[in-house]
Amino acid sequence: TVKRWPASSRERQASMAAADFIIENNDVDYEEDILRNAYSVKAWLRYLDHKSNASKKARFIIYERALKELPGSYKLWYKYLRERVRTVRKLSPADKSKLDVVNCFERALVFMNKMPRIWTDYLDFLSGLGYITRTRRAFDSALRSLPVTQHHRVWPLYISFIRNHNVPETAIRVFRRYLKLDFDAAAEPFVDYLLAANRLDEAAVQMAEIVNRSNFSSKKGKTNHQLWVELCDLVAKNPHEIHSLKVDNIIRAGLRRFTDMMGTLWVALADYYIRKGSFDRARDIFEEAIRTVTTVRDFSQVFEAYSEFEERSISAEMEALAETGLEASVELQMRLERFEKLIARRPMLLSSVLLRQNPHNVEEWHKRVALNDGNIAMMIKTFTEAVRTVDPQHATGKFNTLWVDFARLYEDNDELDQARAIYEKAVQVKFRTVDELASVWCEYAEMETRHKNYKRALEVLKRGTAVRHFKADKDTPIPVQGRVHKSLKLWSLYVDMEESLGTFETTRAAYTRMLELRVCSPQTIINFAAFLEEHKYFEESFSVYERGVALFRWPVAYEIWSAYLIKFIERYKGTKLERARELFEQAVEGCTSKFAKPLYLLYATFEEDYGLSRHSMAVMERGAKAVPKEEKLEMWSLYIKKADALFGVTYTRSLYEKAIENLADKDAKVMCMRFANLERKLGEIDRARAIYSHGSQLADPRTSEDYWKTWHDFEIQHGNEDTFREMLRIKRSVSASYSVGVNFAAVMGMVEAKDKSAAAKKDDMASLESKAAEAKSQHAKFVKAGESAQPSTGANTDEITLDDMDEDEEEADATTESVETRSVPAAVLGDLKRKADDDEDSGEAEALGAKARFAARKA
Repeated sequence: TVKRWPASSRERQASMAAADFIIENNDVDYEEDILRNAYSVKAWLRYLDHKSNASKKARFIIYERALKELPGSYKLWYKYLRERVRTVRKLSPADKSKLDVVNCFERALVFMNKMPRIWTDYLDFLSGLGYITRTRRAFDSALRSLPVTQHHRVWPLYISFIRNHNVPETAIRVFRRYLKLDFDAAAEPFVDYLLAANRLDEAAVQMAEIVNRSNFSSKKGKTNHQLWVELCDLVAKNPHEIHSLKVDNIIRAGLRRFTDMMGTLWVALADYYIRKGSFDRARDIFEEAIRTVTTVRDFSQVFEAYSEFEERSISAEMEALAETGLEASVELQMRLERFEKLIARRPMLLSSVLLRQNPHNVEEWHKRVALNDGNIAMMIKTFTEAVRTVDPQHATGKFNTLWVDFARLYEDNDELDQARAIYEKAVQVKFRTVDELASVWCEYAEMETRHKNYKRALEVLKRGTAVRHFKADKDTPIPVQGRVHKSLKLWSLYVDMEESLGTFETTRAAYTRMLELRVCSPQTIINFAAFLEEHKYFEESFSVYERGVALFRWPVAYEIWSAYLIKFIERYKGTKLERARELFEQAVEGCTSKFAKPLYLLYATFEEDYGLSRHSMAVMERGAKAVPKEEKLEMWSLYIKKADALFGVTYTRSLYEKAIENLADKDAKVMCMRFANLERKLGEIDRARAIYSHGSQLADPRTSEDYWKTWHDFEIQHGNEDTFREMLRIKRSVSASYSVGVNFAAVMGMVEAKDKSAAAKKDDMASLESKAAEAKSQHAKFVKAGESAQPSTGANTDEITLDDMDEDEEEADATTESVETRSVPAAVLGDLKRKADDDEDSGEAEALGAKARFAARKA
């Protein structure tokens, strides 16, 4: 059933009848609610929610009724307008329904003219209808109605609208208005629009305005540098369209501002004049560019553009001649010569660029001179420019070489006076180092020598080595002219030329002056002494050596001492024995261990040849203790060999003992093997075995296999079953001792790790330490030959297992008597003498040593 709208008023009845509005039963409650609360927005919204499935016309009638009662409700107008727009969105722009929506918007703006969202929705809807003038006026009305703080919501729509319609004059005026409000946001879109509309002159003016604003922030993320490049590119490629700007001034301002883009900007400026038709002006620009750029990259860019321009000009002239039928012309010939000259100038132009980068680059000046090879006048001009330009204190390279090569140029052309003038100027230059000035003096003297002006050469060197006095303070240090007299290089050449060209007295005076100034090296001392020796001034030569060793300390003094001692021995041999000994003592007193070996060997040889043999032995012993660790074995070996030659084999036994005491374990093991081999050759088997036994404590069986193999072979050749078993027992004992050391270190490492990780595990740590101590006591126990070892409760993983035959032999001999041992006389090993076992008879006589038996046989 349906119920008609009750007649509450005449106007409502008329409107209802006109719209044929039907009220259903479930609408009555909402109708009564809005009758009671006609000015409640919520009541109307509830009604609209209830009629959400009703027809659009019915909903629009409810909206109209609501807005008639509440014309100032933003929420109702906003929902109403959105629904109206959504209804006609898919209709044609010419449909009259869309005009009804426009009229609805205009009615809404009567009350909502301060609401930016209503305006933006209206403008967006109106922009799609194609009414350009009406839309523009609507945008203007929106800007007039809204406060300026809300204009940023309207302008993007306005700009989008005018860009979609080809009305340049209107668009430009709109953009100019927008620039006044927000320059940063409007500038780049305006430039893009002008470029698209082919308004290049105004676009260039606008870009110039952009780049001149230091605080401009590009919305596209472009830097000021990129904007400058775009401006230069625009004005250079469109010379006929742009009249409002001075292009030359703009690009030159960019050259001053962006030095890293000089090549690009110069090419752009030249391209501007080329497009304009001013070819001579373009050439001037290219020439100016290649004279001012400071990087090779910019130079290459400009030169390539310049050469390409000349090639195009030649091609254009040849085409013009071909059209007229002529074969050649003066203009074409001139252009060809200009192009060839440009190509020929390239190396020199590139050199100029490099020198503009660093005018103090000496090597580059030499290359520039080489480019003018053959042209003497240009070479002289280049050298003159170089020595005037380069600052000696900031020169890169040796500045003196410029002066020397400059003088040599005159010398090669037989102009010695000019060369001398160059050298005279060069020695007055304040070079950075003394060596540079000394090189100039040396080259000056060598030039005179090459032309056989020997006196003049010596005079030059005398001037160079003369002492000059200059006043100096903190701000002005002494120049090189005041320090060159201490140059070893200059003095060395001077004394060499004195030896070759001067007299004995002048040469000796030069050497003496070097020693007084302390301008000498060990080789200078040796040369001076050799010079005096050559002229039979032996004592003076020895005094020179004395002065030399007083000047230099070790290790520099080694060369002087070595030459001094050899020359002294050659001269006096054994006639001045005490003096020679004093010299040797002075030499070895301050000698470092590195140079001790040759001096001690020379000393010992001298004592052997001219002195006493016991002195020679004492020197060798001192030398064996003074040399470095890595040379001790060799020195002791030489000592023992020399003692064997002088005093016999028996004398070397005590030396072997001392060597074993003083050498490191690795070298002492080798010495034990040699000592035992010596005793074996002498027939002293027991002594050899005792030495092997002592040395075994230094030989780990895992790393010293050669030692144990030698002892093994020795026992097979000279021993018996008991001695062999004793050797095996000692090997086991030594192996166990080394194994215990490794295991104990591992256990201690574990204990330290436990201490750091948790203090609560003290019981576990104590048990580990007790096990380590127990293992040490078990493994370190020494087992005598002929006795059975006590069984241990735990297995030893590092224990060395003997062969089955050895185990059977040990079990069979377990009940036999202990092996009788013999004490070794103290004369053999000194402190290494072994004691007899406790169960041996104390009254038993000791066996005679090798020395006693040798004496008995001799008697």
